[in-house]
Amino acid sequence: MKKAVVLLSGGLDSTVTLAHAISAGYDVVPLTIRYGQRHARELKAAKDVVAFYKLKNHVLIDLDLSSFKTSALISREIDLPERASSGEIGLEIPVTYVPSRNIIFLSIAAGLCESVSAEKIFIGANSLDYSGYPDCRPEFFEAFEKVLKVGTKKGVEGASIKIETPIVLSTKADIVRMGKRLGAPLHLTWSCYRGGEKACGRCDSCLLRLKGFYEAGFEDEISYEARA
Repeated sequence: MKKAVVLLSGGLDSTVTLAHAISAGYDVVPLTIRYGQRHARELKAAKDVVAFYKLKNHVLIDLDLSSFKTSALISREIDLPERASSGEIGLEIPVTYVPSRNIIFLSIAAGLCESVSAEKIFIGANSLDYSGYPDCRPEFFEAFEKVLKVGTKKGVEGASIKIETPIVLSTKADIVRMGKRLGAPLHLTWSCYRGGEKACGRCDSCLLRLKGFYEAGFEDEISYEARA
């Protein structure tokens, strides 16, 4: 069976991407990276999703990015932005940007691919309903595939690792519909930048998620402190 590494954060996008890879017939190796996030709630969600699919080969890697002090997702010295609605989200790169995160994560995923003889990396990046991250754009992934072609054993031997981005050009509503169609456990996922018992409903990630469920015509089953 063909094999793929799937980057799984525990969020909506990565869970739908995992569901897509499974539906496409891949033997998936979920990869979750603990990089010093300011909360562990999404890590619990990733484990819950893996348990839902009864996957036995979940890889969790600890990576200390605590020195990346310009990101609000890591540094508690930076306030997480809150907004009244998704319409207030601008085009600037926000403080939740983690420097080079997808470069780092894809590098680790590529190493894992070579270690487990996987042919592809699936990543749930999105370049439409997103918060301005430069490493979520199609041109970034095209460039990184070229790096893998010349910088890995598989690449120089003619079997280069491919990067699959099945939702990169999808709206959040499209992603929700895709998840529902695939039977993905969206109720187990966590998107909020905060780590409380309930999602805050005010951070960029919550607002985009709520917008997606509303536009897709579905009720989001997770609990929120507030809903825009």
